[in-house]
Amino acid sequence: MRHAQKRSQRALSSVPAGDEALVESLAAAAVLYNAQVKNWDVIVIGGGIIGLSLSIELRKRGATVLVVERGEPGREASHAAGGMLVDWPLETPAALQQLATASARMYPEFAHELEVESDVKVDLREQGTILLLSPKHIRHPGLGAAALSPADWGDLEPAMAKLTLDQEFDLKQNGLDPEEIAMARGAMHPASFYLKERSVDPRALTAAALKTAKRRGVDISSGDEVTAVNVSDGRVAGVTTTKTSFHAPRVVNCAGAWSGQIAPHAFPTRPVKGQMLCLASPSHNLLKHVIRSPEVYLIPRSDGRILVGATVEEAGFDKRTDVETIQRLRRAAVSLVPELRNAKILEDWAGLRPGTPDALPILGATATPGYYAATGHFRDGILLAPITSQVMAEVMTETGCKHDLKPFSPARFSRNQAA
Repeated sequence: MRHAQKRSQRALSSVPAGDEALVESLAAAAVLYNAQVKNWDVIVIGGGIIGLSLSIELRKRGATVLVVERGEPGREASHAAGGMLVDWPLETPAALQQLATASARMYPEFAHELEVESDVKVDLREQGTILLLSPKHIRHPGLGAAALSPADWGDLEPAMAKLTLDQEFDLKQNGLDPEEIAMARGAMHPASFYLKERSVDPRALTAAALKTAKRRGVDISSGDEVTAVNVSDGRVAGVTTTKTSFHAPRVVNCAGAWSGQIAPHAFPTRPVKGQMLCLASPSHNLLKHVIRSPEVYLIPRSDGRILVGATVEEAGFDKRTDVETIQRLRRAAVSLVPELRNAKILEDWAGLRPGTPDALPILGATATPGYYAATGHFRDGILLAPITSQVMAEVMTETGCKHDLKPFSPARFSRNQAA
């Protein structure tokens, strides 16, 4: 067995530089060979930003880790995300606030570490967000206590369109009474609000995490769907996939919208579709800030791209885009920034966010010893990656979790079903 492993290592080292496809093929073959002769400390199901971040954190703590991904790592929800790191109380569930804020604060170090280890720039931007309040915001009981800084569009983003009287009409159409409209007028015209938020490029972030995980010795099995978590003598023994079986005493489900399809626990995750598009900005400096309005959000990238999103649709596992929806998002973007009128659409896509019945993630140990869940992050997977990797590594290595994870326990759904 040892001689076979050495032959595999020699084969990988003899591959000509630049032949990445052959390297990936040989690495995949090595993982399948190891499935028959090797045990890992932890198997991570799912190679998105949550699974990859957790695999890195577990490796830091000395665990041997295998990530098993049904498709290509980082190509599902992580690939489709916008990358706004939103922890504003009016847009964050109260139960999630502590974790969201802690994770947002971790991001500079988290991003820097991935960039250094992977040599991939993740485009972490700190210019902040211009927020245009929606009727939902205005009616929120916490609005009065929210930390809002008035900001003039003309100073922050000269390219933005001036407010029109149509917005007041829209508020009436949304059922606001005269007093609420007066509040809205004072809040939205002529000023907007500034939030000290960051944004990141999720595709670059996930690529950096994948490269870092590999460099740290995490094994990856791609195109290999897990069909079941194996249980022996009452505790986890590994996983069965469409290709083979892998062995480990601990398994964590980070499979996103697909998490509930893996036995023995049917987690109540579901796919929530989001359609987006990407525009080529007329100039790299057209927008500096993220702009978030009730109709659309715009996320500028440092290379001049501007992401426009996003829908929230209950459409099952359908990832198709439709022309009407994409054009509606584009028109909403142009209404905010008229200079985007002639901007070329570089790409449009749809992703599947992992939703849960209470819109909170599922984090922690399950009723099966050795089996854990870190899934159901809905729209906050990119934001919550740093804190999720930390708390789940603490739980799985039994080193003492510093945060209360009871609101996110997998057991909450079995309790609800029993009731």
